Amino acid sequence: MKMENYTAVTEFLLVGLSQYPELQHFLFVLCLIMYKIILLGNSLLIIITILDPRLHTPMYFFLGNLSFLDICYTSSFIPPMLVMFMSERISISFLGCALQMVISLGLGSTECVLLAVMAYDRYVAICNPLRYPIIMNKVLYVHLAAWSWAIGYMNSLVQTVMAMVLPFCGNNVIDHLTCEILALLKLVCSDISMNVLIMTVASIIILVVPLLLIFVSYIFILSSILRIDSAEGRKKAFSTCSAHLTVVILFYGSALFMYTKPKSNNTKVSDEIIVLSYGVITPMLNPIIYSLRNKEVKEALKKILKRHLHLTKV
Repeated sequence: MKMENYTAVTEFLLVGLSQYPELQHFLFVLCLIMYKIILLGNSLLIIITILDPRLHTPMYFFLGNLSFLDICYTSSFIPPMLVMFMSERISISFLGCALQMVISLGLGSTECVLLAVMAYDRYVAICNPLRYPIIMNKVLYVHLAAWSWAIGYMNSLVQTVMAMVLPFCGNNVIDHLTCEILALLKLVCSDISMNVLIMTVASIIILVVPLLLIFVSYIFILSSILRIDSAEGRKKAFSTCSAHLTVVILFYGSALFMYTKPKSNNTKVSDEIIVLSYGVITPMLNPIIYSLRNKEVKEALKKILKRHLHLTKV
């Protein structure tokens, strides 16, 4: 096709689940409630890790990054998605779509790397406890967090720019809840083999490699835990890792299923539900998992609540 036949696209229409109005109304209420829980739970976790000096450690520094990431990630797409649930379709500008893609893809990529960094932190804490303060010094853990964000957004910028410079031939209807890169590439009417290649390489680097690092870290962690003599010591060591391992299973389980399952027209509703699970349920559960399965967080929360009740009485 010649370039002069291409029509410039200035906005995209997100249709999502518009053909299922009953489901949309249910999802609106459900997502609104979950979004409020995400904001409250993750904000509270950030506040706790800042206010309690006992939580000024690498593990809680990474946890604060994860909570901040989850707030930003869900805020990038849930508010416009709620608007879409209450209307047949919603339009989003070309630049707005690109911005949403950069933010959501960048934050998702960052979380993949950050979870691997958190696994390394647990590996050092359990397998090298005496050297932990030396190895995981402030300079190192701040740099690890910074590189997690940098790698995630470098991947996001490259993929987004490569997608948005392609011709869309006037087709601007995205059959999806958000400006998701796989849904957007379906509108392109030129060769996308380079995009697919870059996306495959990026998936290996951002998704598969961190998962392998997490897997290897937990092999060493499990081996060290089993060598602990006392049952109480084994329980305490495992409790420091169980919350992170639960979050990893939730995040990677939904992500891998979403991007590796066979695609067909008959699975559109299930695909959208998986997107919600991947993008909403996991960020909502993260603070709950870390607070319920972590003694230090529960004690810090009780301390802050007691202080707040004392101030209100005074």
